Amino acid sequence: MEQVINVQRIDDLISVFGSFDENIRLIERELGVRILYRDAEIKIGGDPEAVMIAAKVVEGLLSIAGRGEQINSQTVLYVITLARDGNTDRLGEISRDVICVSARGKPIKAKTLGQKHMIDAIRKNTVTISVGPAGTGKTYLAVAAAVTAFRNKEVNRIIITRPAVEAGERLGFLPGDLQSKVDPYLRPLYDALFDLMGPETYHACVERGNIEVAPLAYMRGRTLDESFIILDEAQNTTPEQMKMFLTRIGFGSKAVVNGDETQIDLPIGKASGLKSAVRILDGVEGIAICRLTERDVVRHELVQRIIRAYEEYEKKQSRKETAQKHYTGRPPKKN
Repeated sequence: MEQVINVQRIDDLISVFGSFDENIRLIERELGVRILYRDAEIKIGGDPEAVMIAAKVVEGLLSIAGRGEQINSQTVLYVITLARDGNTDRLGEISRDVICVSARGKPIKAKTLGQKHMIDAIRKNTVTISVGPAGTGKTYLAVAAAVTAFRNKEVNRIIITRPAVEAGERLGFLPGDLQSKVDPYLRPLYDALFDLMGPETYHACVERGNIEVAPLAYMRGRTLDESFIILDEAQNTTPEQMKMFLTRIGFGSKAVVNGDETQIDLPIGKASGLKSAVRILDGVEGIAICRLTERDVVRHELVQRIIRAYEEYEKKQSRKETAQKHYTGRPPKKN
């Protein structure tokens, strides 16, 4: 089977094909089709079903290029995923709204439907709990929403916090004052703020008290009115810490809780506050729970494959443990 797509703008075609036709080669490898360009027409040949999907992918990429958006391998793979699910008609939803403009003038937009759902949830709800793997943009989008709310004078302060839990290694005592000690834990948050606000604006806001970045322990006993509060790495909170954080929210405030249930660094036997919050707060009015997946990863495409491989391994291990427990009556020994 062969399908023909007419191309109106050569500039869009250059963006869709990519450097050395790398985007088109990626589509061919993923879908097993042949794609040629000749006389202002893109011709797609191969298995009928694969050709139909490839045609939707190319048309989707042309629409993205027509809006002036950049196209890379991650974009191509995501559009292929949407085409396989029959959702390419929803591409227009993704980059319709600008969340924030960075200090360098770059418009920040959602890149996946999952990210769009997260941003919509933040706008509509007082508390948004966002759960998903590394690379899905949870922290950056939350900071972008906070900066936008601050610029629009919807809140007076941005407060960003996270538990000071080491990721599987003991760092020992750190030199310097309190800020120097917590800086290594909060570096991803600083990076996002610097990118969106610029270092000078950020430091000026810190001096005026409009931005506060602090470890979670320093939230106890406070009531935070007219603030945009972000709790990052929430999987490393205990249930008690999570309850303490959520009850800090005052009038005119919003809160975003971000975490990845697969990267818990708490000591063995300690329950995760993120997991308990998702169970307890599901369905509570004013609270939204967003689940991002490996499809929403916006880092290098290899990150998606790594996450998928770990998920498959963990599923196999879970099935193996369930089967052994069924036959022996006790769980298997851990290596």
